[in-house]
Amino acid sequence: MSDDPRRRYSAPVVDGIGKAPSRAMLRATGFTDDDFKKPQVGIASTWSRVTPCNMHINGLAEEAGRGADGAGGKSVIFNTITVSDGIANGTEGMKYSLVSREVIADSIETVAGCEGFDGLVAIGGCDKNMPGCMMGLARLNRPSVFVYGGTIKPGKNHTDLISVFEAVGAHAKGDKSLIEVKQVEEEAIPGAGSCGGMYTANTMASAIEALGMSLPGSSAQNAEDNDKLEDCRAAGAAVLDLLDRDIKPRDILTREAFENAITVVIALGGSTNAVLHLIALAHTVDVDLSLDDFTRIGKKVPVLADLRPSGHYMMSELVAIGGIQPLMKTLLDAGLLHGDCLTVTGRTLAENLQGVAPYPQEQNIIHALDKPIKKDSHLRILYGNLAPTGAVAKITGKEGTYFKGTARVFHSEEEATDRIMDGTVTAGDVLVIRYEGPKGGPGMREMLTPTSAIMGRGLGQDVALITDGRFSGGSHGFVVGHVTPEAQEGGPIALVETGDEIVIDAEADTITLNVDDAELERRRVAWTAPAPRYARGVLAKYAKTVSSASLGAITDGD
Repeated sequence: MSDDPRRRYSAPVVDGIGKAPSRAMLRATGFTDDDFKKPQVGIASTWSRVTPCNMHINGLAEEAGRGADGAGGKSVIFNTITVSDGIANGTEGMKYSLVSREVIADSIETVAGCEGFDGLVAIGGCDKNMPGCMMGLARLNRPSVFVYGGTIKPGKNHTDLISVFEAVGAHAKGDKSLIEVKQVEEEAIPGAGSCGGMYTANTMASAIEALGMSLPGSSAQNAEDNDKLEDCRAAGAAVLDLLDRDIKPRDILTREAFENAITVVIALGGSTNAVLHLIALAHTVDVDLSLDDFTRIGKKVPVLADLRPSGHYMMSELVAIGGIQPLMKTLLDAGLLHGDCLTVTGRTLAENLQGVAPYPQEQNIIHALDKPIKKDSHLRILYGNLAPTGAVAKITGKEGTYFKGTARVFHSEEEATDRIMDGTVTAGDVLVIRYEGPKGGPGMREMLTPTSAIMGRGLGQDVALITDGRFSGGSHGFVVGHVTPEAQEGGPIALVETGDEIVIDAEADTITLNVDDAELERRRVAWTAPAPRYARGVLAKYAKTVSSASLGAITDGD
């Protein structure tokens, strides 16, 4: 009995008595004698009924398994967790969201490392399980392909999840009745798939394809279409090809690949969470990526996609005109992408894009390079005495690029939301929501509820919001997150007082607290760190190990 040379990590096949126990265990799961000779392909499924983003992924995992089996491997499906940001947003439960990225990465590494899979497919469908899957694959560095679970289709009247959040704010203003809010709630989520705009899931799917870790087209498919089933089967088969070629994630995830991902995220008007996740993933493969790389690349890359939340269209509408491949071809032809980067097809990015047809002439979703929505990046990395080690803003220009206002300070998301909803927050305010950072929250909650309440009350151009927390990909307005150092660590955001003047300049990329140094030092001396909010459990462990948001909020740092 001879081993397949592609079996690099699974237990060697031997005739000796010593392997009988492991063979007996696997026989019970369905292995035959022939299966013991094949490379094992682990299929990491994020299936769960806790969210529509992932409720269909069990079927996708089975298709990926069929693809691997048909190409000469033996697939083994296993699960990892997922959480629902849409359900948890605005609650204490949202503190577990970013934590779940680490749990997912840890669990994929743990299962695959223990079981000795030779290659892997990971299937993700929601915000944190996608970078979590990628970090797990990168740590293992075995031939791997990532599959996106796909986008949801629009609800009635072109609605989606963000429509529900904003309807709540509109009701607080008196613009929508309870019956109208309930109608939006009932119709906005019609089935399986990730939130329908260029929110975090679709942003990260696009970034992962640009990195070269998904098959071409994987990021722009509807969750419930047959194209997604074929994508999964092809991904399972592709792992066997990668095993033959000995191509592993670290061969693909180069610095140039990360620059490609940043470029595509900017062109699509993607989520601020991409900054956090790409820096974290780069750390995993020892690529030196920083906040300043987003600024450098952002100076030459325009925003071209008119996609929600700040635009008009949904991902399913981009799918209908060709997805992101024609956009990438445009960027490549303009010299904005590195075409020589290797991908999971075994070919370069340029080779994958060769022959890709342009978008139809009669479409308004993706603008031409010479007629951009914004001439440079919407992702602005701000520095100043309020954020000495950086903050991340999402400024499309529709909300303006400069804001001067008066601080109104809150120590939690809930407190801020209550004051928005009851009318306390008014035009000219800069909401400061602190102690929501990776350590302070802990967990760095998304501020989707307050930002949606601001938009729903019609204050999107009149109120700014800054936080050491982060934002949903669905957040829009004049918002600045990831303020570092965070309040829990004594960063300047901890020293702001209600009534202080704050200036945000998204052209100069500065964020300034107009308080003199002597007064700030007096406040610093008087400041003491709050006691940790959790003494036991996963949130306590996370708070003790997590890094600054400017470093990706990682838990396995030096």
